[in-house]
Amino acid sequence: MRTPAGQMLNKVPEVTIWFWIIKILCTTVGESFADWINMNLGVGLGNTAWVFTGALAAVLAWQLKAERYIPFVYWLAVVVVSVTGTLYTDILTDSQGVPLALSSSVFAGALAVVFGIWYVRERTLSVHSITTRPRELFYWLAVLVTFALGTATGDWTLELTGWIAGVSVLLPLGLIAAITVGWRLGANAVLSFWLAYILTRPLGANLGDWLGSPSGDGGLGLGTALTSAIFLVAILATVVYLTLSRSDVIEDQDLSGTPRELSPARERGMLAYYAVVAVAAAALLVWAHHRPHAAAAGEEDTPAPVSSPLTPQEATSPFPPAEIAKFRTITADTLAKVNSGDQQAATSRVSDLETAWDDDQSALEPKSEKAWSFLDGEIDQVLKALRAPHPDKATEVDALNTLLTSLG
Repeated sequence: MRTPAGQMLNKVPEVTIWFWIIKILCTTVGESFADWINMNLGVGLGNTAWVFTGALAAVLAWQLKAERYIPFVYWLAVVVVSVTGTLYTDILTDSQGVPLALSSSVFAGALAVVFGIWYVRERTLSVHSITTRPRELFYWLAVLVTFALGTATGDWTLELTGWIAGVSVLLPLGLIAAITVGWRLGANAVLSFWLAYILTRPLGANLGDWLGSPSGDGGLGLGTALTSAIFLVAILATVVYLTLSRSDVIEDQDLSGTPRELSPARERGMLAYYAVVAVAAAALLVWAHHRPHAAAAGEEDTPAPVSSPLTPQEATSPFPPAEIAKFRTITADTLAKVNSGDQQAATSRVSDLETAWDDDQSALEPKSEKAWSFLDGEIDQVLKALRAPHPDKATEVDALNTLLTSLG
């Protein structure tokens, strides 16, 4: 297929049902993979971000160099962008202590700037027009920011509402359904696409949490590893199908037909519809925020670690020594960073403890609910101390030493 001078073949896929399925799958497996590296390899949040930033540069260079849309290359780039965008948000939240409301606002503003410059320069934001190098660069920059924005707003929603994993899936799913209805009724296709694209990020992440979280936390208890494996196999199967069928290759589509007739009046009406949906979603979040959060209350009201202290032998003997050694190593590393005055590194390292403990809950809690609850309470105190708006070193050291003593 020949292209006009100065143009190239469109290197992004056609927006079909397969596009949305694989986008959600990539979102989930991307985040899980980042957590696995951060936890199991002991790289730390900052170093993990540097690793994936390098990987992102390499994969995007491959994508930009390609002369046509290649499903494997494109979706590999989406996975890496998913991981990288998520890590940037996590660094701001966990390491720098930036409130999620602020990071959500900053990323929303950044995305507005990207879209504004893109439109002023190119006069279109349509994915069907990614036929020049500047448009391709704008496209990937927008994708990166949407992942960071989706992560921040998704986490902010959970922080506001205290919803469990299963319930948290429903809001982005409902909003995507509302956007689909709006598009069907004549809303602007480009606006509808990007709104849905942003929402697939919290949907995919919440779906992964629901599948992987222990049943006690409202999940299905499949575990992070199994959930990631299932989604990875699904991604590979979908990519193979798309590679063979070429059903999502834009340059192979029949674009000579009459495009959908758009009524300016209807578009304005559907814009008002989207505004109503946004107000309704905001009202739901406000309502949920002001309701008692059962999970949070349970955590605050559980005095077991204080009223029923256990000896180190009682606290650790029910669990595999290797797992206890892993928790002890992370705790000791965090204490060393606190004592050296490196608060950022300590906050990053303690996130490894949280991730490791949460991932092992389904395996450890059944062995001894009493011992697990005791250690869980002490880990909560450590996390609270290190993530305080204004951390106090003495409080941090005391919480970490208490946990180290209990870990033996």
